[in-house]
Amino acid sequence: MAKHDFTDRVLVLTGATGGIGRAVAALFYDSGARLYLIDRDADALAALARELGADPQHASADKNERVLSQGLGSARVLTDAMDVSSAAAAETAAARIEAAWGGVDFLVPAAGIYPVAPLADMTDEQWRQTLAINLDGVFYLTQRLLPLLRPGSAIVNLSSMAAHRGALHNAHYSASKGALLSFTRSIARELGPNTRVNAVSPGIIETPMVAELLKTRADESVAQSMLKRLGQASEVAAAIAFLCSDDASFITAQVLHVNGGLYVS
Repeated sequence: MAKHDFTDRVLVLTGATGGIGRAVAALFYDSGARLYLIDRDADALAALARELGADPQHASADKNERVLSQGLGSARVLTDAMDVSSAAAAETAAARIEAAWGGVDFLVPAAGIYPVAPLADMTDEQWRQTLAINLDGVFYLTQRLLPLLRPGSAIVNLSSMAAHRGALHNAHYSASKGALLSFTRSIARELGPNTRVNAVSPGIIETPMVAELLKTRADESVAQSMLKRLGQASEVAAAIAFLCSDDASFITAQVLHVNGGLYVS
């Protein structure tokens, strides 16, 4: 996997213990970055930090604790077990990131859920939960981190092939990912030239999130792919790292498809 020189640059990553999130964390850590890893499970975050080779240092999600312990800013990896759909939690995370490292170079809000529900059976709660995690959470954290984005920073949002062609029995997921594309283009207009904003739209990637889908549609997806295989999380991570890197210094407001030719837009 290609590496970039991200030495001491700060990555904020949500959905860190998911399939794609773990691959992003590993690539950026190997490239020298400092990582602020966000997910719901504190134990899983600590295990991930250890896998990366770092001493797990957890930032509590208590919104009233604004001061980090002395010396925490020297850490390579900080973890934060939080609900990304909470605006208050996003505000607290921003305060801790500022206290530890003073600013942010890369933001990759990769947290997301992929529920299955035909439109006729979809409940209001399923709709609301999907948009809260997949869309609202991206807004909350991005907006709270705006004052911390350093010159030359980059945001890479995680959309989906479903945003472009629709998704069978996943209209709520597809809608959330389609909205992310519009959000990406809009904030790119606002944040340039200080910050570049792009999106990656993966196809069928072999991760735990789509395990149920693969039980019935893996063969079909492989057959329809131009490359005749499923995608790997490391391939999505490589695309994200490229968009964060100086190699993509003149790229903003764009979407990069990573789907093996399963969908052509």
